[in-house]
Amino acid sequence: MLDLLEDFLAELRAGGLPVAVREAIDAAEAVREIGFRDRDSLRSALAATLVKSPDHRALFLSSFEIYFSPRRLGTGTAEVSSEDLPGSAPGGPGGEEREGAGSAIDPAELGEIARDALRSGQLAALETTARLAVAFYAGIEASRPVGVSYYLHRTLRALELDTLVTNVLAEGPDGGSGADPLGERLRAEEITARAARLRDLVEAEIRRLLVEAKGAAWVGRSLRRPLIDDIDFVAATREELAEMRRAIDPLARVLASRLARRRRHRRRGPLDFRATIRRSLSTGGVPLEPRFKPPHPSRPEIFVLADVSGSVAAFARFTVHLVYAISAQFSKVRSAVFIDDVDEVTDLFRSGSLAEAIERIASEAHVVSGDGHSDYGAALRGFAARYANELNGRTNLIILGDARNNYHLAEAAILADLQKRAHRVLWLNPEPRAYWGSGDSIIEVYAPYCDGVFECRNLGQLKAFVDELV
Repeated sequence: MLDLLEDFLAELRAGGLPVAVREAIDAAEAVREIGFRDRDSLRSALAATLVKSPDHRALFLSSFEIYFSPRRLGTGTAEVSSEDLPGSAPGGPGGEEREGAGSAIDPAELGEIARDALRSGQLAALETTARLAVAFYAGIEASRPVGVSYYLHRTLRALELDTLVTNVLAEGPDGGSGADPLGERLRAEEITARAARLRDLVEAEIRRLLVEAKGAAWVGRSLRRPLIDDIDFVAATREELAEMRRAIDPLARVLASRLARRRRHRRRGPLDFRATIRRSLSTGGVPLEPRFKPPHPSRPEIFVLADVSGSVAAFARFTVHLVYAISAQFSKVRSAVFIDDVDEVTDLFRSGSLAEAIERIASEAHVVSGDGHSDYGAALRGFAARYANELNGRTNLIILGDARNNYHLAEAAILADLQKRAHRVLWLNPEPRAYWGSGDSIIEVYAPYCDGVFECRNLGQLKAFVDELV
């Protein structure tokens, strides 16, 4: 029992979910009290013990299904028996191996079993269909280095689940037609939900068989996805980028409330000499309790200068999006973008949504005047000529880019002058720190004229940086 729990906790840690010793002890107590028979209660208890963020829940649930599947815990049966086959009577011959069951039917019979399951929606029928489909179509081989997604695609494609759904919907209610539009819509939603449930059951059966064949650790590694906070901007898939965009606004609200609270609770202002003297009269003139004036922290200004060339553009979009989403915490937020020329895009954020503004930047900003490759020296020259006199002691100049200058002039002296004018110059680089200074990267040339150079490859690092702004 403890070995299984230890493996489960190790998988959670490997996936990025922090598990402290105290939490591991609480999880062990939960397993001891609940046991393995009641999986729903065990899952809920372990989630309450271990999951500290909504971002961690998907990792927890997928790992739980791998390490605490019914087969591994000795609860339930997942074998395909002769009773699962069409025409078999209860109490017939004992369960057969999957290969035997799969060869006892043909695709047409399996298709009819699946259609009946979709029509009835009974869980037992859907489970039987999933087991038969995996046995008949998946062809799982322990020696092949492929994971759940490969076998899932293979099974669903052969089963033609979408076609089955279309055929069942075409039959109409009770095998006929003529239902009212609302009834048809509700029925379509119900059949679609049953198909999604069948897909989940097929995936669970494949996962269970792979755990038996290759072990839970191998399956865990093959299914492991980094948490959304840890995925690199420049390497994210389209689906991951969409998930990041959905995470930006909640993240911005949390950061904004945290920054506002930090500003309100600043410990103290300057010494209030008169109040201190008055207070000291009660202690014989000894100022045992210094009094301070209320703090009046001024809100800083931000000027963002972002490289929007190539893959760096995705990183710049997320950073600018987040900065504007928390703009209430700053007295002024302005933005300029560049490739080999600079254009201010602040006005684009004043009308419409942030998403629309970011899309308009790509089509409306005038950022190319030369060869269309990043030229940080030219960008600094253009920025200084237009905006240097507008920087002041409250301005945080934030530069976003990888400093890959395509062997153009660096113009580091211009950055040095900007640093003298601004409150701080902060540089966010989306490349791994190990790559800095390699090839045409000149970040080490600019670093001496920055008050901070930060590796910022993902949402987690971006969140940590924003914490430093105020």
